[in-house]
Amino acid sequence: MIPAASSGAPAPAPLLLNQRLGDGDGRKPSLRLALSADERRRLRGLRRSVCGRPLLLQLPRGEALQPGELLADGGLEQVVRVEAAPEPLLRVEAPSGLALLQACYHLGNRHVAIEIQAGELRLLEDPVLAHLLEHRGLTLTPIVAPFLPEFGAYATGDRHPHDH
Repeated sequence: MIPAASSGAPAPAPLLLNQRLGDGDGRKPSLRLALSADERRRLRGLRRSVCGRPLLLQLPRGEALQPGELLADGGLEQVVRVEAAPEPLLRVEAPSGLALLQACYHLGNRHVAIEIQAGELRLLEDPVLAHLLEHRGLTLTPIVAPFLPEFGAYATGDRHPHDH
């Protein structure tokens, strides 16, 4: 049971979201759901919209949710847009392309989720990995930004936010 709101009024019942609409074919979302990269992989459970409304995800098993994807209730009356929530990350820059490729190799060998951008990598903050990368001569900058890690080798789909 979700606790009552601080005003003393009972909290609204969770909105059950059980459909994935992709980009929604022009549907207008009424709520926004900001999720971390890890939360976007979990398709079931209680979440809260950006404005605090309780949302209960009961989505079919499958691929991770993508920023820009729309979710809906069974009657398609409520539509919710998924967003990538800002997270504490490390921006990794290297003195050469080869050094950046070597960093990708070492991180991939440890099954670390990484986001690959032109001239840099991004990964979730981790002091052990930070030490490893600094020891290899890479420059690390802590940032807070949405995290969009690469799909695994056998995954399909578009990892970029939709803006149709």
